[in-house]
Amino acid sequence: MSATRVGGVAAIICFILIAAEAAKYDGYKLYQITTPWTRQQHDLLGQLNLKEDEAYEFVHPNKFIVNPEYLEEFKAALQQNNWSYEVKNEDVGKTLREHFEQNKAMQKLFPYSGQGRLGTNQYYSHSVINAYLESLAAAYPNRVFLRKVGYSFEGRELKSLIITNGDGRNDKNVILVDGGFHAREWISPAAAIYAIEQLVENFEQNRDLLQDYDWVILPVVNADGYEYTQAAVENRSWRKTRKPLFHQGGICYGTDPNRNFDFHWMGGGASSDPCSNTFAGPKPFSEPEAMVVRDLIHTYKDKGQMYLTLHSHGSLLLYPWGWSSDLPDTWPDLHEVATAGAEAIKAATGNVYTVGSSTNVLYVAAGASDDYAFNAGFPISFTMELPTAGASGFDPPVEMIDPLVKETWVGIRAMALKVIEKYPLV
Repeated sequence: MSATRVGGVAAIICFILIAAEAAKYDGYKLYQITTPWTRQQHDLLGQLNLKEDEAYEFVHPNKFIVNPEYLEEFKAALQQNNWSYEVKNEDVGKTLREHFEQNKAMQKLFPYSGQGRLGTNQYYSHSVINAYLESLAAAYPNRVFLRKVGYSFEGRELKSLIITNGDGRNDKNVILVDGGFHAREWISPAAAIYAIEQLVENFEQNRDLLQDYDWVILPVVNADGYEYTQAAVENRSWRKTRKPLFHQGGICYGTDPNRNFDFHWMGGGASSDPCSNTFAGPKPFSEPEAMVVRDLIHTYKDKGQMYLTLHSHGSLLLYPWGWSSDLPDTWPDLHEVATAGAEAIKAATGNVYTVGSSTNVLYVAAGASDDYAFNAGFPISFTMELPTAGASGFDPPVEMIDPLVKETWVGIRAMALKVIEKYPLV
């Protein structure tokens, strides 16, 4: 593939993102490259991803949201590279608005009472999620322990649950799970909440997961960004945190918390531009939200056997390394556990998850939490990218929540059982 062709794609798409940043996506189209996947294509798209905010609205390795003013130029660039494609969504803004309004309607029709389970018919606010965690701790005082683990930049309380079987032992291994790193990925906290429900309120069916293991779950890491996306439809695709930073005479908001960890920080896949979607922050752990996850990792690193961070989208089970295409020495163990999850999901729903290291399957992403946890001592560490759905892939409509969170739990449970088998309490 010639440099001219690559440059043509980057130049064309450069205009696309500049316009998209200020738009509400009305009339924007979602394109997917359908040319059979090759290593050359993977490498090129990975290079373009490093320049995402200078280039285009890149929502997945082979998916682009395109400004209608540049459709012809974009298609010409793809044709120049002999890439076939199809339009996956004719009007991203319209679909985002419809899904947003559906969720608001469900929140009004079925408000949370402060007690009992959360439903799978809506995406809940951060305050409602916290209220649910509090209600579980009150209802199951011998098995559920609420911990305030920190605050977001805007002062929201970040709360986690420690889930046990109530036998009072403090010598158990630990599985650490978090969700909601990226603000727009609403299905991630929903999946974390469903996992909590299964472990706590469906305890008898999942007693085997808690015999020699405790679970620690933080359902929303990026509370400020999450609430920002729920406030108005024009914010729906926001990804980062919300701490402002002065830059070139203006203000850029937020850092990608999943580039803010102090392990190969500011390496490949991270940006030093504060306005970039992949801005790694002015320094490692500049974000209080990343600091909270760091502290949880270090609190449990001696007993922790699996770290799982829930993201969206792509039906992927990714393990280290994200900073390099090299594989860790213990990659067969990682692959074995991830494959157990993928096979369980395929057997239950038919959905096929791709398993592999982050860089080789997706793209390079240095400074991420899964690499950090693995390096800190968790022998099993994954990013689980939930299935694609919605206008952009990040926004499953409310009717998709139930099947997606149930499918995700199938995979989590299978991976946990494999971890328990491989790392028994000694």
